[in-house]
Amino acid sequence: MWLCLHMVLKVTKILAFQSLSGIYSAREFVWWYNGHPDYSSLKPDLKTSDSAVILGQGNVALDVARILLRPTTELASTDIATHALSALKESSIRKVYLIGRRGPVQAALTAKELREVLGIKNLHIRIKQTDLSVTPADEEEMKTSRARKRIYELLSKAAAAAKTSEADPDQRELHFVFFRQPDQFLESDERKGHVSGVNLQKTILESVGTGKQIAVGTGEFEDLNCSMVLKAIGYKSVPVNGLPFDHKKGVVPNVKGRVVSHTSGDISQTEPGLYVCGWLKRGPVGIIATNLYCAEETVSNKLVDPENRTDVL
Repeated sequence: MWLCLHMVLKVTKILAFQSLSGIYSAREFVWWYNGHPDYSSLKPDLKTSDSAVILGQGNVALDVARILLRPTTELASTDIATHALSALKESSIRKVYLIGRRGPVQAALTAKELREVLGIKNLHIRIKQTDLSVTPADEEEMKTSRARKRIYELLSKAAAAAKTSEADPDQRELHFVFFRQPDQFLESDERKGHVSGVNLQKTILESVGTGKQIAVGTGEFEDLNCSMVLKAIGYKSVPVNGLPFDHKKGVVPNVKGRVVSHTSGDISQTEPGLYVCGWLKRGPVGIIATNLYCAEETVSNKLVDPENRTDVL
């Protein structure tokens, strides 16, 4: 028996005006441009203004920004859905803001995906110089994580290159906005029921143990205007009826893909013929390549388990 990825958007804070139009989950938007039949009629608001806000700075947020900012002449050579390409050709979006609660050292993305976005033709990267300042705690994080250090270096290099580049009226902009967390959505005065921006609270980092920092609100707020908001703040799998589930980790307990029915001491009893893979197996982390290795491990274990083997005559 195989279990499909089953997940819901994890909302870390309830925001006011959740029902305003113009606010979408990144999942809905990704399914829209990938041609999911249930979301082909989404019709995201790409024309009201030149700005879009993405809450989150992970790989999903980065991929959504890439779709909004990459020239449609280049997107046309990909397998993007036809209806999405047509809408993006008429898009007025020229500025995308990626909002993160913490700093560039803690950005939850990977170098390969960041390089792809930074390589978009005629794209101007904007990062406040003050946001690139590092503390001793940041230095400690980078010492213990080569990936974090590489991300910081890429962002710093992109910010420096942007300062020396000449202004171009047709240039699109990607703003990395650090040390901000959403407090509430703003409703448009002219278009009742439609989002017009996000109220953001400034944050600072506080250490909560060696090599780990969390964002804490400062009580200072500012507004960021936009006509579209995309929420890319993470996913969490939900329980599947009849299966064990670890609510804290958001996974089905398993040993290398084999579903665990119960554990006694250090011994885990697995359920014969029952397997799991993907985020339901290990949590919402990793990229496509990670999922490939994950699935390969589960399949390999399935093939060697005695209950799945048959004699070849």
